[in-house]
Amino acid sequence: MKKRVVEMFMTRVDFIVTLVLTAMAPIVWGSTYIVTTELLPANSPLVAATMRALPAGILLVLAGRVLPQGHWWSRLAILGLLNIGLFFFCLFYAANALPGGMAALLMSMQPIFVMIFGFVLLNSDLSMHQLCAGFIGIAGIALLVFSTPSELDTSGIWVGLLGAASMASGVVLTKRWGRPKNMTLLSFTGWQLLFGGVLLLPIALEQEGLPAHLTSTAWLGYGYLGLVGAVMAYALWFRGIEKLPATTVSFLGLLSSVSAVLLGYLILDQALTPLQCVGAISIFLSIILAAQKATSNRPLRVQQAV
Repeated sequence: MKKRVVEMFMTRVDFIVTLVLTAMAPIVWGSTYIVTTELLPANSPLVAATMRALPAGILLVLAGRVLPQGHWWSRLAILGLLNIGLFFFCLFYAANALPGGMAALLMSMQPIFVMIFGFVLLNSDLSMHQLCAGFIGIAGIALLVFSTPSELDTSGIWVGLLGAASMASGVVLTKRWGRPKNMTLLSFTGWQLLFGGVLLLPIALEQEGLPAHLTSTAWLGYGYLGLVGAVMAYALWFRGIEKLPATTVSFLGLLSSVSAVLLGYLILDQALTPLQCVGAISIFLSIILAAQKATSNRPLRVQQAV
């Protein structure tokens, strides 16, 4: 009996540690806005996205010295498209086409998409508990980005929803497929960043072109986005997908908006309204509700596919 209690305690501790480490990824991603606006050249979000993904992917692939085998070429290309390339494109398109934080509000639909895709592809339970958590999280994002209503670009709305669906399907497929036996987590991350960066490169060059001049500050910003925002953050994110239920991971993604708002308040002296505080609390509540159901189930083992 004592041994079982100890095992249950260690399981709970392992779950909490994994939850905290995975949460570090969206918290880091929340700093992307400040880095982009304060350190990088103006009006070049797609170049920033490409610089965030491609150099980091090349670095990790060269360090790992492991090639995909068989069907993993196509699988990694698909995951790179969904988790990196298409998602980044949709995110920046929606952010430019829609007012205020509407893009963030649309991206907060991701947990709902993960529940639906997980039900179809992973045979996951679709409970009222999770749906309530999802709508609380969306309400929290709405309060965080609350702005004066205005006419919205229809294409921006659809592209924003496509971005949320892209990231959600990437999370679910990563959970379903696991990762190749011959790859470490960093190599697995690197190949996705590489494929995603390669897909973004021609679009960035065609839409924006290369910046005429890069300062040392800009290089510092690109280095941060690549090493911290891509290598570290995505490694923690994919580790979390391996160890945690897909729905729980998707709720952690909502922390990105909370991080962006808090960093704007702390670093840029932006106002933090009472409604935004309520929104942040609502997001934390939705994450707690989603995590509570996960802790009641047996923890999932790390998946590694053939």
